Amino acid sequence: MNLYHYFDKRTGPFMNLSDLSIEEAEVVLHTIKKAKPQSFCARRDDRYLEKRRKCEQTLRTEFARKGGIIERTAPHYLVVEHCPWLSTWYEDGSFIKIPIEKFDTRTISFTYGDSMPTFSPKVNDGREYRKKCYTYEEILKIIEKYGLPQDWNRDERYGPERYIEAHVWSDETICRYGYSIHRKKGKVSGVLY
Repeated sequence: MNLYHYFDKRTGPFMNLSDLSIEEAEVVLHTIKKAKPQSFCARRDDRYLEKRRKCEQTLRTEFARKGGIIERTAPHYLVVEHCPWLSTWYEDGSFIKIPIEKFDTRTISFTYGDSMPTFSPKVNDGREYRKKCYTYEEILKIIEKYGLPQDWNRDERYGPERYIEAHVWSDETICRYGYSIHRKKGKVSGVLY
């Protein structure tokens, strides 16, 4: 299994709005909307940051209940295997592929689909993977049962799940794999060595 992280080349990888204060994140989101109006991120609604932080709190709580190791306030976002649709989110998109063996899997939670619709009160179709956060061992069983959403739901015809989201709750592998996460006075950047 490989984990993929998609990003805009002009911004760089592992740039997480949740590493910023709400005020700083709102400024960044507003800047994205003006500077990159065709990007997927530019289409996010005005309550996106509030909903995202609430979702991250839910993920953190659920993963902690399962004994997950949490070293970050907000996770790094990756997905299980390649998802061509995610490459379309950015005007100048790229991705990083990291084998799962490079991670301590006890620091990774998963949702079958994007975490926002997974925990959204608006999505109530009764599927067993709704409102659930999985450990590595648990997501393997769900993948065995349902396969990868990007294989059977490329156009979102069968629901909101188009990939399996991986939430990495540690900087260790990201930094060891060649990226440095800098946090200075509210600024966050990912730099490829």
